[in-house]
Amino acid sequence: MEARPYTGSTRWHDLVVNRIAIGEPFTWLAKGWKDMREAGWYSIFYGAGILLISLLLTFTLSATDSMFLLPFLVAGFFIIAPFLGIGLYQMSAHLERGEPLKACNALEAWKRNHTQISMITAGFLIIMQLWIATNYVLFSLLYEGISPPLDNFFVKVFLSEKGRTFAMASVVAGFFYAWCAYMISVVTVPMLIDRKVDGFTAIRFSIKAVLGNMPAMLLWAFTIVVIVGLGLITYYAGLIVALPLIGHASWHAYRSLVPSG
Repeated sequence: MEARPYTGSTRWHDLVVNRIAIGEPFTWLAKGWKDMREAGWYSIFYGAGILLISLLLTFTLSATDSMFLLPFLVAGFFIIAPFLGIGLYQMSAHLERGEPLKACNALEAWKRNHTQISMITAGFLIIMQLWIATNYVLFSLLYEGISPPLDNFFVKVFLSEKGRTFAMASVVAGFFYAWCAYMISVVTVPMLIDRKVDGFTAIRFSIKAVLGNMPAMLLWAFTIVVIVGLGLITYYAGLIVALPLIGHASWHAYRSLVPSG
């Protein structure tokens, strides 16, 4: 099924988003869980694929003596997660229409609006690169060379007086980049696979949805961090469930925030 064309106005003041109750994110989670159960192994295999990629990336960092980057790549995971869930949005869209999931995949979702989705994905990657580059700069202010010593990484970086300054600066920078990514991505990718709309219009919808529903969207952001965070701290094993749950729920967040007309 092709994405529907967007025929509304693209001017900021004409963009219409729904106002939702503060507890609406819990409804999205319940619907996401229902989709995950109905999708069954399709969702599980998707989560397992993310798990495998995460393990391979960690192995690569270890093999290249770059493990000091792991905490920052883990934080960066939240920045690129909206794109990683593209196949899950597609599954929820199929389930919503009562269509079989046999031919459902991320490539199908990408093809619906590939130019705009590629542009948005590039934007996520740029934000992630800025986040990593910021930490490289902070490291260079604390240590000779670009890499801190690995034998006592956490002691020197997070427990020393000098390290605490770095940690606070890193947290502030991370929050800034993560919040920017969140603002522009809440409904953007689901909207791009559902409607033929340009990326900048989808981003404006996303920002307006957040600004117009700040209490609920803050709760949704916190919920995402907690659930995906639990998946990460279980040596990635929890991502098999956490990412599909949030991905499916994000589709319903889009449906709830953006009028269907």
